[in-house]
Amino acid sequence: MFTGLIEETGRVLSLEQDASSGVWRLKVATSKIAQGIMLGDSVAVNGCCLTVVAHDAETLAFDVLDETLRKTSFNLLRHGSALNLERALLPTTRMGGHFISGHVDATGEILFIGQEGANHRLCVSPPKKFARYLAYKGSIAVDGISLTVAALDERTGAFDVWLIPRTLQETNLGERQLGDLVNLEFDILAKYVERIVAARP
Repeated sequence: MFTGLIEETGRVLSLEQDASSGVWRLKVATSKIAQGIMLGDSVAVNGCCLTVVAHDAETLAFDVLDETLRKTSFNLLRHGSALNLERALLPTTRMGGHFISGHVDATGEILFIGQEGANHRLCVSPPKKFARYLAYKGSIAVDGISLTVAALDERTGAFDVWLIPRTLQETNLGERQLGDLVNLEFDILAKYVERIVAARP
């Protein structure tokens, strides 16, 4: 589990498929969280829970499934792309964001990102079938960042979030542009409620 409070922005070194095994491997440059990391640890990478399979003091490596490439924006990554990184929760971690599983539901397209007055607004269009999990003032994870839905278009499902300057400075959103795809994870509690209600006689 994760909180959506990004610890560091890493950079893609490579995303390559092994010719013999067919496995994709993502290598990430990191100056902070690689310190003290262990093989097998879970790290949210742009909101996607991945397992550390190799590391040194400045690099992390993860094996990436074909399913992950299909469900996320990872297939658009390039050398130097910014990645939001967060290590898994510890029992002593303060719960400053919201519960995030690291299981990306879908990607959404950025319809707007820019300054409005003294603030910055991000508008994202998710697949319509996931719009039912969105609620005004509810939680949403965008590229692994815990954010609050500030406005919701009930017709299209597009939603707005407001971004503080620190979020733009400390995450990959500061480099995002119109039309980019972002990884989305919708509130896990909403999914469980839907499942329970649907199963009632």
